[in-house]
Amino acid sequence: MTEQPEEAIVKAWARLVRAEQATMSRIENALKRAGLPPLAWYDILLELTREPHGMLRPVELEHRLLLAQYNASRLIDRMEKAGLVGRRVCPEDGRGQFVAITREGAKMRRRMWRVYGAAIADHVGTKLTPSEAHTLYELLGKLLRDSAAGPAQASGG
Repeated sequence: MTEQPEEAIVKAWARLVRAEQATMSRIENALKRAGLPPLAWYDILLELTREPHGMLRPVELEHRLLLAQYNASRLIDRMEKAGLVGRRVCPEDGRGQFVAITREGAKMRRRMWRVYGAAIADHVGTKLTPSEAHTLYELLGKLLRDSAAGPAQASGG
């Protein structure tokens, strides 16, 4: 491919990246001010709560959250040390492990969502009408359709 993008495409790309970085920074700051862990912890806790037994293999978390293995391992280690997750031996494969959410982890996810949800409402919801948010959702969906890995799920309460 040798074609260069049109100027409007480059401008849209730059604005998309800046908007994502600025909004994520504001949300991370809101969590930090509330004395809560970083957003990546929330995403792991959310994925675990979406599972019927509250647990996943580390590699499944890596794929769902598009994390490199070493980043996932370090995050899980820190979360385990904080008592939010635990490691369990896989019954089918004695060498395999599951990461399981603890009661404290479920409580923390709910505490984090109160701050995270309010930050989304403040930094996105006050700037877009529901109709504009729906349009943005549809437009961003177009960008995700070609993704081989698939989109990471939006974090929600």
